[in-house]
Amino acid sequence: MARHTHSSDGELVTKTLAGDDAAFRVLVERHTGVVFNTAYRLLGNRADAADAAQDAFLRAYHALDTFRPDAPLRPWLCRIAANVALNRLRRRKPTVSLDGDSSGADSVAVPDVSAEPQRAVLRAERDRELRAAILALPPDQRTIIELRHFQEFSYAQIAAALDISEANVKVKLYRARRKLRQILQKEANV
Repeated sequence: MARHTHSSDGELVTKTLAGDDAAFRVLVERHTGVVFNTAYRLLGNRADAADAAQDAFLRAYHALDTFRPDAPLRPWLCRIAANVALNRLRRRKPTVSLDGDSSGADSVAVPDVSAEPQRAVLRAERDRELRAAILALPPDQRTIIELRHFQEFSYAQIAAALDISEANVKVKLYRARRKLRQILQKEANV
């Protein structure tokens, strides 16, 4: 596997298609973080995100012959991960938490105790509120916020990943930000 670590994504795709499974393992190791994070930010649960990431890599492996080796791999993988996560969200049955905590134990930010305690607690609370607000967005808006602000995709990369025009990306991002602002303002007024 060490022989592949300096290969480009396109070279690794070509080697995988030629039957070199070690090349695909390098791709998985290289992109696991971004694929998992894409799924996690859409699903809001680590276990579900891990399953979705695994499923996304499996789908990518089976569809690798449709990928253009000269194109960037990361947006393609993120699109697959987002689609897998969105499909899981559509199949999910709404649930109600009996303990009143809908965020899940694994999504609570742990404050930095070495910093000023009050500031750390406020920052953790703000992060929790933002995470909850993002999870309250419709899946398509959550996806576009994830790709732009957390994965730092350009408008062109988002357009390619979602198969929409750049103008449509800007409109959808504007609407998602506006909706997110409304949710946060509503929470602040409660």
